[in-house]
Amino acid sequence: MEPGSASRPTRGRIVMLVDNGVQGDSRVQKTARSAAEAGWEVLLLGVLSNGAQESWRIGDAQVRLIRVPRSLGQHPSQFHRSWRRPLAYPPGRHGGYRVQRMKAWQAAIEERRVARAVARRSGGASLRHRVADLLAPPALLTAKALGRWAKFRAGELHRLRKRQQDPDALFTRTPIRFWQALLGPRSWRRLDRGLWDYELAFGPVIDELRPDIIHANDFRMIGVGVRATRRGRARGLDTRLVWDAHEFVGGVLGRADNPRWLPAQVAHVEEYVGTADAVVTVSATLAELLQRTHRLPVRPDVVLNAPPRPVAGAQLADSADVRARCRIDAATPLLVYCGGVNPTRGVELMIDALPQLPGTHVALVTLHPTASNAASEALLARAVAAGVADRVHLLPYVPHWQVPTFLAGADAGVIPIHHQPNHELALITKFLEYSHARLPIVVSDVRTMADTVKETGQGEVFRAEDLTDYVRAVRSVLADPGRYRAAYDRPGLLEGWTWETQVEVLEGVYRRVRPDLAPSFADRTVAVAG
Repeated sequence: MEPGSASRPTRGRIVMLVDNGVQGDSRVQKTARSAAEAGWEVLLLGVLSNGAQESWRIGDAQVRLIRVPRSLGQHPSQFHRSWRRPLAYPPGRHGGYRVQRMKAWQAAIEERRVARAVARRSGGASLRHRVADLLAPPALLTAKALGRWAKFRAGELHRLRKRQQDPDALFTRTPIRFWQALLGPRSWRRLDRGLWDYELAFGPVIDELRPDIIHANDFRMIGVGVRATRRGRARGLDTRLVWDAHEFVGGVLGRADNPRWLPAQVAHVEEYVGTADAVVTVSATLAELLQRTHRLPVRPDVVLNAPPRPVAGAQLADSADVRARCRIDAATPLLVYCGGVNPTRGVELMIDALPQLPGTHVALVTLHPTASNAASEALLARAVAAGVADRVHLLPYVPHWQVPTFLAGADAGVIPIHHQPNHELALITKFLEYSHARLPIVVSDVRTMADTVKETGQGEVFRAEDLTDYVRAVRSVLADPGRYRAAYDRPGLLEGWTWETQVEVLEGVYRRVRPDLAPSFADRTVAVAG
């Protein structure tokens, strides 16, 4: 269905922006579906990757993926020579080619030497061979000398790259600080021009859609949303912008190969955040931090990334829960982890602990349908090395609305994440999913989740990255899971952690930024019926 051709009446048009392929982003999917159910015409724009489906629907919301050429993503230093290492080969494949060519030359000289030796043994040596014997040593010396020279120049390029990637190197940090001092929040224009790639791809599409509200998700999309909002108002539209801060950009891990990237993202948010008509985020702690950091006049509204309220009697699509997928019985202790895998998630700890937890199995619901699963496969290799592979189960993602039901048969949910700024700030998605599955939670001592577990009694806290303390926490939970599950009987606890409760907050934000539009589709339907 094309925009503007909707067969159902709508209150107005919301264009949602996200810098990923939508499929793995449950918050964005739930937001789009809920807004459409509330009567808005919703178009969710994401980034198209190779082989991905370009358009589909989430309920009544339309998803459209856009190809984003990354032409500006590389810093000019990646394809220009540098006076810092003037003897280095130019960036690219030339250095590798020259090194291999010199090796090939030496191999060819050796081939001819062997052929002459064979000829001498067979009595077929000639004057030509004797002349070649005289010329071979100088040729070999020349080839070796040029080979060493090629290796040196290739090494210079490698050393140059290491220095360019070192945030403490003088000639790396000085330009960053110069542009920060000169341009302030606008310094991202020099530090990461790749942010313009999103503008060039998304901007024309947004303008064509003429949105009433733009809902921009996370730090890359805020600039795209602000500029589109301004263009809309310049054309006489009353476009409003809602920025959804999924995390604190200042606490994001930088890129090891690009010291300019993180300062650029921080500056990008700082330039545009004050222009948003409303800001929402994922936790009260992060809301306070955003208000304090960016001097916002109003504290951002909090919309937890909570799962939908469980439907009584609902069945999984294939009637197989996590135990059935692992092919283990109800008496076998089972720990689960669901979500992404990277070094800061700490999932390796779950594998390393298994030799001390005899009979306990681990289910890792981590296999993404379209992205690389190398990190998950590395965990299985780690289990093989530890001799516990028979107790580790790699499972594919399930639809986000089925996660609690799928996990409910486990004995405990584990969140072994390391201390990082953003890890301290929120009840992450898996925490809320484990809660609705009524699982005891074993969580590292990251602030917000650890404080919540201690207050509710729904699990055990262990010191992050501490194997011995993790084993203690798991044993405590497995010894008496009923004591921890009883915490979920507390009135109002789980209801406050449902997506339906969060939708009320989000709907209030939309009404506040566009009070002129109909209050809700449901209200309007009732009014017409009356």
